Amino acid sequence: MPPIISIRGVTKSYASGFQALKLVNLDIDKGEIFALLGPNGAGKTTLINIICGIVTASAGTVTADGCDIVDDYRAARSMIGLVPQELSTDAFETVWATVSFSRGLFGRAPNPTFIEGLLRDLSLLDKRNSRIMTLSGGMKRRVMIAKALSHEPQILFLDEPTAGVDVELRRDMWNLVRGLREKGVTIILTTHYIEEAEEMADRIGVINKGTLMLVENKHDLMKKLGKRQLTLHLQTPLQHIPDELRFWALELKAEGHDLVYTVDSADSVDISALLKRLNELSIVIKDLQTHQSSLEDIFVNLVTERT
Repeated sequence: MPPIISIRGVTKSYASGFQALKLVNLDIDKGEIFALLGPNGAGKTTLINIICGIVTASAGTVTADGCDIVDDYRAARSMIGLVPQELSTDAFETVWATVSFSRGLFGRAPNPTFIEGLLRDLSLLDKRNSRIMTLSGGMKRRVMIAKALSHEPQILFLDEPTAGVDVELRRDMWNLVRGLREKGVTIILTTHYIEEAEEMADRIGVINKGTLMLVENKHDLMKKLGKRQLTLHLQTPLQHIPDELRFWALELKAEGHDLVYTVDSADSVDISALLKRLNELSIVIKDLQTHQSSLEDIFVNLVTERT
């Protein structure tokens, strides 16, 4: 099956000489949840805005379900919904009116039943006759999501959708995302809450300084770049690591009170052999703890190493 989004050779440079994107190539499959991670200013929003037709690329091509976003922009944009970072709504309109109007902008026939269900899913139904200017920030964010979904897009971009919102909205948002994926909608999100990407995404892309550093299946990424760490808290501190333990490439920390053993997640580890050797050397373990790398650990290490 061909990708629903295909990005080829996309760059973006500004008159000042700043290069926001550097030769991005990326395919996104239909029905997947793709998380784009990167620090502030990395190029995430620029890339999303190019795909959505808000920003013009300096070079390269983008297609949405086979439709070129420039040559066939009407068809391409009709398939795309966008929830931007910034709140931008018709303050004097009611919730119902602004969501219905947004649907009409894409040439979709009126469908009150669909709009009612959408507002219900986003806990907005009791606010349908309220003017947007009277709503809280969290409720306005819900309206932005409803507007993006009003024309039933097959591709949904969520640019920091849960930044600064309450826990209830975040929960509702992810329940909605799961439901959309079950219906075949492709979700592309950027987020500062990396644990959300770890829980929700099928694939992860990491972008930094305009360069797409990697694109990996989430589980493969965790295996490939993740680390497992065993920390042994010693009864009596060591001044140095005995030669008999050199095989395990241990680190001595906490002024000799801790022995730390770190391995790649993909490697098999025989901890029992290490513990047996320590016992033979009369090194008494007071306690031990283990740590498995999270996606956040991997992300921070990637960005730090390549900065």
